[in-house]
Amino acid sequence: MEKPSTLPNGHRAASACTGQPALEPQTLSQREAAIAHHFGEIMRLLGLNLEDPSLRDTPHRVAKMYLRELFIGLDPANEPQIRTFPNTYRYNQMVVEKDIRVRSVCEHHFVPIIGVAHVAYIPTDKVVGLSKLNRVVDYFARRPQVQERLTTQVADFLQEKLGTPHVAVIVDAKHYCVSMRGIQDEASRTLTYAFRGHFEEPQTRDVFLRLVGL
Repeated sequence: MEKPSTLPNGHRAASACTGQPALEPQTLSQREAAIAHHFGEIMRLLGLNLEDPSLRDTPHRVAKMYLRELFIGLDPANEPQIRTFPNTYRYNQMVVEKDIRVRSVCEHHFVPIIGVAHVAYIPTDKVVGLSKLNRVVDYFARRPQVQERLTTQVADFLQEKLGTPHVAVIVDAKHYCVSMRGIQDEASRTLTYAFRGHFEEPQTRDVFLRLVGL
């Protein structure tokens, strides 16, 4: 039997976003069918012909894309499993993973946010496999987002899971809500950062910025 899926903190109830009551838990297939139905209604209101062979399955494709690809970060079951290892070699310098791909969706207009993240931490007692840093960024990006929250969520999560206060996160991204609508500025990018622990110290922060090319 398919288990009901739930939404994670930050988007679970409307406390953080809309102020509307939280939806009753539904199975993934039920939610997919409901999204397809409502997206089909949006298409009809736009004057699109859903009998057109090219458009007939679009509502279902969009629903599947939302729930199984773009917004998988809304399901806590997809949270990265962070296995740490003892820092037996007593490494006490920063570990940097740069140019991590960010693919997200602006929660204000539901258009893409595309960019990169640079992540660093200074180990204390534990270290982690490098790919886990990429997975953490991807998990928090794959949901309707704002860049400021994404930056903070990644930093908070890494501090908790790695057991270190010394974490740095920079997100450098292009927002299609800026380039495709409104001001239509195709050149601008948005940078946000979180510097924690030793990264609040100018010397440590400057080393990190040089390493990531900023």
